[in-house]
Amino acid sequence: MQFISKFIYFHLMGWKFTGDFPKLKKCVVIVVPHTSWVDFVIGLLVRSIIGEKINYIGKKSLFKPPYGWFFRWMGGAPIDRSKNDNKVEAIKAIFDERQEFRLALAPEGTRKKVSEWKTGFYYIASTAKVPIVMVAFDFGKKEVKISEPQYPTGNLQTDLKTYYTFYKGVKGKVAEYSF
Repeated sequence: MQFISKFIYFHLMGWKFTGDFPKLKKCVVIVVPHTSWVDFVIGLLVRSIIGEKINYIGKKSLFKPPYGWFFRWMGGAPIDRSKNDNKVEAIKAIFDERQEFRLALAPEGTRKKVSEWKTGFYYIASTAKVPIVMVAFDFGKKEVKISEPQYPTGNLQTDLKTYYTFYKGVKGKVAEYSF
C-alpha cells in the first residue's frame, strides 16, 4: 500500500514533503488549513507514506455495528460527546490508556474561513503532556510541511504566535478559506 501511496502522491499528484514526521509514540498533530474534503485524502496518503498510525476521535455512535470496525481500523477512537464531561480529560484518558496514540485535529474546527483557532488541541497536549506536531497541507506549493515537535509552554498566546508563523502563506485546496 505504501508503494501505491507514494506513486500517487509523488508521481501522479507531483507533491513533495518538507520535514520528517518525528518518531513519537504519542503526540497531537494539528493539520492546517482544513478547507476541503480532499484534505482527508491527502491525509490518508501521507499516513501511508510515513508508515505511522495517525488517530482521530469521533462520536461514540460511529463505532457501533455495523461500521464501527471500519472507523477503528482507520485509527478512530470513540468519545462520548453526549455527556457534559470534560472533553480534554476524556481525550487525556485515551492517551493514558494507550501505548501509542497520535491524535490528528484541525484546530480551525471547520472547512470555512476562520480568524482564530479553537484551542482544545493545545489543552489536550498540555494535559496529556505530549508534544504538538504541526502539519501543513499546502496546495499552492503542492507540499506537505511537517514541523519538529513543540511542547506547549503554558503561554497559549506566545505558543499560538509560533504555530501561526509555521502556517504563514500556506494555501488550502479552497484558497480563500486558508488560515
